[in-house]
Amino acid sequence: MEIALQHLASDYPLLNAFWTMCWFFLWILWFMLLFRIIVDIFRDSALNGWGKAGWLVFVVILPFLGVFVYLIARGSGMGERDLRQAQKSEEAFRSYVREAAGPPSTTDELARLAELKASGHITDEEYERAKAKILA
Repeated sequence: MEIALQHLASDYPLLNAFWTMCWFFLWILWFMLLFRIIVDIFRDSALNGWGKAGWLVFVVILPFLGVFVYLIARGSGMGERDLRQAQKSEEAFRSYVREAAGPPSTTDELARLAELKASGHITDEEYERAKAKILA
């Protein structure tokens, strides 16, 4: 067993191991890019069903050419679509947190008003009107 491992190690030098890792990394990178583009095709609401089907067939049948053409033709919009999706997710999260927390208490509102008055953002008159409105 030990002799077989030494023989295997001598037949597979360090540089070959390095190149194998590089090719493996590129293979994983290629699949990540391919899946990201497929997700982007389905996420894009500007494309109709036929457009999505056409891009998907192009990317699946001719993967290298399809991915590169997609990146050239629609690559700039990918970032914008990602940003919009992130903003929607964040707004949904904030809405959920506001809903779960319930309405702000009178004490919280008065403390916020006091901070605004102390920082000079509102005048004494505005403070008194807002305070009366909250306490009413």
